[in-house]
Amino acid sequence: MKEINKKTKLNEILEKNENAAEILFESGLSCIGCPMAMQETLEEGCLAHGMDDKEIGELVGRLNKDTRS
Repeated sequence: MKEINKKTKLNEILEKNENAAEILFESGLSCIGCPMAMQETLEEGCLAHGMDDKEIGELVGRLNKDTRS
């Protein structure tokens, strides 16, 4: 399975990881239910919610760790 990265679209992340919605919501991305947000990349969504590069990297790591469990 291809790893999630900051350029992965939110809808793809939700398809790859059954726990992604919870992880994204806990990270402050409550927009995941918005149809327009589904076409955004993880990075675009994170930046729109004020996250910095370090926080985005940590979120990517968490999403990938969870998909391998």
